[in-house]
Amino acid sequence: MGWTLGRYFFFRYVTITFWFFLGLLALVFLIDFTELSGRTTGLPGFTYGTAFAISALRMPMIMLQTVPFVGLFSAMATLVSLNRRYELVIARSAGVSAWQFLFPCCVGALMFGALSVGVINPIAAHGFSWSEQMENDLRAGKSNAVTTNVTPWLRQKTESGDTIIGARAILNQGLEMADAVFFILDPQGNIAERKDAAKAFLRDGYWELQDVKVFKGGNIQALASDKVPTNLKPEFVQERLARPETIPFYELPRKIEVARSFGLKANAFAMQFDSLVAMPFLLVAMTLIAATVSMRFARMGQSATMILGGVVAGFLLYVVSVLVKAFGVAGFVPTVVAAWVPVVVAMFFGVTFLLYKEDG
Repeated sequence: MGWTLGRYFFFRYVTITFWFFLGLLALVFLIDFTELSGRTTGLPGFTYGTAFAISALRMPMIMLQTVPFVGLFSAMATLVSLNRRYELVIARSAGVSAWQFLFPCCVGALMFGALSVGVINPIAAHGFSWSEQMENDLRAGKSNAVTTNVTPWLRQKTESGDTIIGARAILNQGLEMADAVFFILDPQGNIAERKDAAKAFLRDGYWELQDVKVFKGGNIQALASDKVPTNLKPEFVQERLARPETIPFYELPRKIEVARSFGLKANAFAMQFDSLVAMPFLLVAMTLIAATVSMRFARMGQSATMILGGVVAGFLLYVVSVLVKAFGVAGFVPTVVAAWVPVVVAMFFGVTFLLYKEDG
């Protein structure tokens, strides 16, 4: 196949992928903006501009989750449109095999995956952190109740005793807490003191508390700032509290290395890193799955059943990937295996089916 035809197929795939991504982005933004506005309309300081900014900052993170489906549907749409215009029929009559005109689509999927990992992921990580900060500032003073159902808890041991730490929101990759509560225990394990802080920041050797209320011996004391000693390292707190999705791809290897140097498994960070590395090849697997159901001749009609089967296969692949990822985070299987097994199995399925259909 010549360069001109290959370039035509490639740009056809890129154009359809771009419009799919853009259309889904607009739809998701409208849904998220509507839902966020409904939740925060009654809060002091709410403006539609603030809600718009929060939703816009969250969009890269949400869209990153939809990338496999964009890859599947854009590949199916590309091949179906080429069939309906009889362009694949003409290419086949000229001696071009299915492998040749699928190659530009696979290259496009690989580049789309690399762009998602290298560009969209860092933007998504920083944007999501900023959106959490903005939403927390909007909710300040309105959600101070700490409940065991939704609050992440952490226990630290120091020379002065144990402290149980909880917070309504975890910000800045786990290094900042909003509406934090510190239960300071005595040697017998009883609560000796409680400190409620509007903000808590992890510093070198201590927690810095701001806008603090101290409950001790039946008395309440309000302080502008306070400190609680700690021997926790940032990597430990991040590994326990931070969402792996909020760590940019380029920072994950260093975070994993440092966390493991402290004796932590860092499975969540390792799983996130391996999943991002495998994402471009997951999109290639999605393209091969799309090819198995989208290359029938237009004169034979596009089988709705076959196309539906391709969509179901793509969703099953995604569900299996998420399930195996959970096993990797839990430590039941190595994270590399959990990230790559679904991709390899899907590729083998697509290649085997195409070999049977095209080469007999």
